[in-house]
Amino acid sequence: MGDDRGVAADKRGNKTVRDLVLSLVVLGVVVAVIYVFIPHDSKASPVASLKVDYTASLQQARRYAPYPVAAPEGLGKEWTATSDTFDATDPHQVVWHLGFVNTANQYVGVEQSNGDSAAFIADVTLNAHRDGDRTVSAGGVVWERWKSARYTALVRKDAKATTVVLGTGTDAQITQLAAALKERGGQ
Repeated sequence: MGDDRGVAADKRGNKTVRDLVLSLVVLGVVVAVIYVFIPHDSKASPVASLKVDYTASLQQARRYAPYPVAAPEGLGKEWTATSDTFDATDPHQVVWHLGFVNTANQYVGVEQSNGDSAAFIADVTLNAHRDGDRTVSAGGVVWERWKSARYTALVRKDAKATTVVLGTGTDAQITQLAAALKERGGQ
């Protein structure tokens, strides 16, 4: 019988540096192919890539929510819808959310729920507090003004739901979105 130690050593360790270099070359080729063939635009707006079509969610919300659901109409092209959710798993806390970003990269969103208004307002506004007795008239409706460390909010409570328009935008931008809201549907 012969000496097999050289064969075993060759398979276990003598080629490790060469194998590492070959692996890195293969990986480099894969990365280069991905970079060349996957479209990318470093000048593209990240907001445009987040754009959502909220039509189906809005229709579902207006069909099943126990309150008239608010969404803007005629808001303008400077606003891009970036998020929407409708959660009706708990009939005592049905939640509608619709978020927008404007051309100044400021966020403004609409939040609605038929749940406990104090808990809902605290949750969506990140613990905002009423801004004195300040009110804002938007869309023919009087809104309470609220303020937190992160958001300015307009709040309206009625017998069926609490509606909050909030964001990082200016008071004028938040008021513009609130003024564009139209409530429809609801059971």
